[in-house]
Amino acid sequence: MKTFDVVVVGKGNAALCAALSARDMGASVAMLEAAPIEESGGNSRFAGGVMRFAYSRVEDLQRIADIPEDEARSTDWDSNTIEEFYEDLYRVTGFRTDPDLSETLITKSHEGMVWLRGQGAKFIPNYRAQSVVIDGKRKFFGRFPLTVNGGGAGLVANLTSTAEKKGVSIFYETRAVSLIFDGEHVRGVRAKQEGKVVEFPAQAVVLACGGFESNPEWRTRYLGPGWELAKVRGTRHNLGEGIRMALDIGACPYGNWSGRHAVSWERHAPEFGDVENHHAPYRHSYPYSIMINAEGKRFVDEGEDFYNYTYAKYGAEVLKQTGQFAWQVFDAKVKSLLSQEYGGRNVTRAVGNTLEELAAKMEGVNAEAFVRTVRAYNAAVMSDVPFNQAIRDGRATRGIEPPKSNWANTLDTPPFEAYGVTCGITFTFGGLRIDHTTGQVLDLGYRPIPGLYAAGELVGGIFYFNYPAGTGLVSGTVFGRIAGSGAAAAVKAA
Repeated sequence: MKTFDVVVVGKGNAALCAALSARDMGASVAMLEAAPIEESGGNSRFAGGVMRFAYSRVEDLQRIADIPEDEARSTDWDSNTIEEFYEDLYRVTGFRTDPDLSETLITKSHEGMVWLRGQGAKFIPNYRAQSVVIDGKRKFFGRFPLTVNGGGAGLVANLTSTAEKKGVSIFYETRAVSLIFDGEHVRGVRAKQEGKVVEFPAQAVVLACGGFESNPEWRTRYLGPGWELAKVRGTRHNLGEGIRMALDIGACPYGNWSGRHAVSWERHAPEFGDVENHHAPYRHSYPYSIMINAEGKRFVDEGEDFYNYTYAKYGAEVLKQTGQFAWQVFDAKVKSLLSQEYGGRNVTRAVGNTLEELAAKMEGVNAEAFVRTVRAYNAAVMSDVPFNQAIRDGRATRGIEPPKSNWANTLDTPPFEAYGVTCGITFTFGGLRIDHTTGQVLDLGYRPIPGLYAAGELVGGIFYFNYPAGTGLVSGTVFGRIAGSGAAAAVKAA
């Protein structure tokens, strides 16, 4: 095979950012994608497309998206200052996030977004999911007012088009199996094409091929018993091979290996994500619900925070329940607040004009216990506190466990609706230790491994226990750029 300066393993957002960054520095670049072209793009292809980056004012947003002046001035765009970004990331990760990695992620997030736009990505205001009109004025909440036009699939398509125009060579159905390593320096990648081993010699390799969420054996080994039963939200191709290849030559494992991003997901969704309907199984409106298990009981504080800060951990709570399922229960008062996915065709839904009628239709649930739970919950709601979906409104329950801290409404207005959910795993948190300034993979002695770089979901140390929504694509962008430019700089210096 032709020798390239840099070989990038993977073809999601982080991989594409690494390839484009290296190519812009003059390096010849090949990308190895395990999937066929129609399934390519990794987990990025399945992402909703929201982006969490640092910004203080609307002018920061206008460097990234076209926002007309009248719209800019008449809208409350919220904020996500560097300090607020730090606060959210440290809070949701239990203050375990790596300080160097998190500082790099946060302080370089805005420039990364501007760079993405320059590489062909297109961003628009996230009106539908993250804003509400109050007293005639639109207000954003959740700290990410922009989303990718076309979601993650649109981002992958635009970056792929740019990569092809810039001369990046992309090899599909080419699954990397090992690193070419001479004991001191990584010299390329061995891969399989049509069942045959093919070598891709290179002066530097960037691993950006995701975590191990699609590997049921690894999920059970590292996340624990029962995780082999989780649905996979995204690609079937993320089997942990990039991590394994690096560990095989002495790379240092790092991060929350028992941690994962896992959400409430359509109960009867397919085993893996569907690239054509990847949003359909989302069930993110649970803060307006009560969540019920097979015993007819609540098991989480549905209103602990905006869904952006709890959805990635509550999937694991669903998996812990009997039968690995739960029901999200709503009444007619909040029906208009449900996201559009609840109205889809492939939805597990039960409807009743009384709680007893609904209970009889909620498959697998103790009906009598459910009715008792709702009555106790209704009696505990602090109805004197005004409901406000745009803030943590403090409309809570009193005297029951678990509590509901915000957005607590009595279930008293029919028709009542319940939606069946299970756990959908998005990505895993454990991975490789890298140098945050170059993206270079470190060995067991924390020394850089010459010729080996990493970015994206296989970098360990950023996320622990939980995840603030919209951070993954931005992290892939920031560390993809760093790894690509670091690899290209090493090639130039050789």
